[in-house]
Amino acid sequence: MLAAGGSLVVLVVLAVLLGVTLSRRPARTVQERPTQAADATQAPQDRMIKARLFYVADDGRKLTSLERDVRFAESPVDQARELIEAQLAPPDDQLLSAIPPGTRLRALFVTKEGEAFVDLSGEISSSHGGGALDELLTVYTIVHALTANMPAITAVQVLVDGREVDTLAGHVDLRRPLLKNLAWVQ
Repeated sequence: MLAAGGSLVVLVVLAVLLGVTLSRRPARTVQERPTQAADATQAPQDRMIKARLFYVADDGRKLTSLERDVRFAESPVDQARELIEAQLAPPDDQLLSAIPPGTRLRALFVTKEGEAFVDLSGEISSSHGGGALDELLTVYTIVHALTANMPAITAVQVLVDGREVDTLAGHVDLRRPLLKNLAWVQ
């Protein structure tokens, strides 16, 4: 019994010594990540990158790429979102978008394998003019906006209103991710 009591005394002494040692160490400061509001005042949101965005070429049969400023994002998924948002934005008066007006980005995911899943609002399909060529240009505008600007993204699957779809307008198979296809770019 005495041995157990002696062990208890030793433990108490060690705990007191450890407490004294720790209290003498200089306090470590914890650096917290600033909130987004603080980030906005410290780092302007105008940091841009040059990106290739895609529009219908003058002949109406292919896509043409133009270099545009797109907001920079820290993470690859956020950068992919910025690229798609820029691609969906109404183009300059001289350009024709292959994407129906009013189409919005609902969500975007990128797998470890480099496949991006771009979930667009129903306007991509319901407001589409139809025709095989127009549908190809619409789909490859989205595919190339990501694959041309982000080498880590190798394929893109278009979703509509959160669901996989067979096609947008009856012609292009969207049941699996599509690879870059520069045959549609002049």
